[in-house]
Amino acid sequence: MVKLIASDIDGTLIPYGRETLEPELFPLIHRLRAAGVLFSPASGRQYHSLRRLFAPVADEICFLCENGAILYGPGGEDTAPILSRTVMARAEAGDLARAIWGLPGCELMVSGVGTIYVCTENEGFIHLIRDEKGNRVERVERLEELPEEILKVSAYCPGGTAAPAAALGPRWGGPFRMAAAGPDWLDFTLADKGTGLRGLCAGLGISLADVMAFGDNWNDEAMLEEVGTGYLMDTADPVLRAKFPRQCRSVLAVLEDLLKELEA
Repeated sequence: MVKLIASDIDGTLIPYGRETLEPELFPLIHRLRAAGVLFSPASGRQYHSLRRLFAPVADEICFLCENGAILYGPGGEDTAPILSRTVMARAEAGDLARAIWGLPGCELMVSGVGTIYVCTENEGFIHLIRDEKGNRVERVERLEELPEEILKVSAYCPGGTAAPAAALGPRWGGPFRMAAAGPDWLDFTLADKGTGLRGLCAGLGISLADVMAFGDNWNDEAMLEEVGTGYLMDTADPVLRAKFPRQCRSVLAVLEDLLKELEA
């Protein structure tokens, strides 16, 4: 029996190029909760950004954030329990960040527990991650100024992720998990969404066999491999589609079908 729904956001619940969820999702989450099924976004996004995105239901859902590097149980923004966090070694994360900083055409983003740190004068990039994505952002002059633990280091690659991945992967794809998180984001963490989902299930006392998950990209692969029922979006990379034959066009349509069974 399904007891937890975990869903990626960008490219899965929200098509690329859009910034808001379908309003029909929130009543579905309420109905799932009434039927005994928890919901959790599973995203590379920051906790604050996800709470803003899911504002109508934010206090009653779980959150798998930063590609699984930090997990929150249900509750208010300042009171929800942190179920787990996976911190990057500061020296190695700093070296990786400097490598990204040196890549032409890329912007660096370093994620702490509650704040994203940038070292840039590019106001367009800051507007994107602060105002469009809803993150808490702080600009620092030097990476050594970061006042908290590092959960994720990311490269924003408006020209695509292929060249940055080829440049960074041989050195940094071993110490960290490197994954494309969309057409223009390359993320590095110690955790992945599979790690995060295992931690979330352990904290909630739910078996992975009782989880239904949705994703569309390579940073969702580990999560889809872990769960009892995994759906890949039918717009995904053909290589991923060959690996995950259970596919869908709409998460909301699958949830509606699940609720018909649960509420029957």
